[in-house]
Amino acid sequence: MSISVDSIVEYAASKRVSDIHLVKGLPPKGRIDGQLESLTDTPLTAEDCERIAKDLAEDLYPVVRSSGELDMAKTISGERVRINLFRQQGYISAVLRILSNKIPKIGDLGLPPAVSQFPTYNKGIVLVTGETGSGKSTTLAAILDQINHTRKEHIITLEDPIEYIYKPDKCTINQREIGKDTDSFGNALRAVLREDPDIIMIGEMRDLETIETALTAAETGHLVFATLHTNSAVDSINRIVGIFPEARQAQIRVELASTLKAILSQQLLVRASGKGRAAACEVMVVTGAIRAQIREGKDAQMQSSLLSSAKEGSMTMDNCLIDMVGKGIISPETAMDNCADKEYIQRKMGFGGGGGRMR
Repeated sequence: MSISVDSIVEYAASKRVSDIHLVKGLPPKGRIDGQLESLTDTPLTAEDCERIAKDLAEDLYPVVRSSGELDMAKTISGERVRINLFRQQGYISAVLRILSNKIPKIGDLGLPPAVSQFPTYNKGIVLVTGETGSGKSTTLAAILDQINHTRKEHIITLEDPIEYIYKPDKCTINQREIGKDTDSFGNALRAVLREDPDIIMIGEMRDLETIETALTAAETGHLVFATLHTNSAVDSINRIVGIFPEARQAQIRVELASTLKAILSQQLLVRASGKGRAAACEVMVVTGAIRAQIREGKDAQMQSSLLSSAKEGSMTMDNCLIDMVGKGIISPETAMDNCADKEYIQRKMGFGGGGGRMR
């Protein structure tokens, strides 16, 4: 009896699975609290994988054949699912991420208090950063949905693919999917400033053109939200500046210093109970001192300013981890495995080399 993608998604959702992996020769796998577990005992055949891919891609299946991969999102068995199809060793595989059907409220995500102010900003750039699967899309959705319910603005999102679908309330919302509604982020961004936006969400700032247009949008009075695959606030600034030729980097630092409002870097960590995951965050609220340090490229001083600007809402990742351990949310070992400075964590948590697993 063939396995249907509908039944897999329905079962996975009931088991709190975040991601589904479908690979020839293996049973369907699901990521539960960060670990991959088998969802059935029956291995998938090459024919199973090909059939599932055709069911998922429908009219876009030729794209998989021509390019070897396809990103998309759709609703399956009542669940919103982000899909990546790809070929490996001549066979097709799939990874499906199950998204929440309901956009959460900012206060329900366990984020630092400063994040609750992001929906009140009128202009500038706010970055949400972290590795794949760190919850960036969910955080951005919560921020935009709060704006949707509290302000009368025009929101345009540029996504690859569209994940959360907003129901317009006070805002007018246009969601554009790369590859479906527009050819590329570059084309969409060139057009976006002619579409009378107040707020622009860029699914990922992945190249020079995207970053340049985002800076221009912020400089001309728009509020821009975007994501980066970086692990800290300082790394995010350096990644943006480093994309540009050396001759332009000083000017980009000036533009970034004048437009950047805040950076939220996050990772999802297994709770101390072993069930569920919690967000650990670093947040940099850009102060006058930090603006000057961005302009001058003073990374070490920027990190010091981040440590000393708690009253403005900033928090380092390591201090967040310490706070989460103190509240019993995560274990000391998890904090040690995910911190930037092990000696600092050890000192603050009051133990020496034996309190956490060293790497």
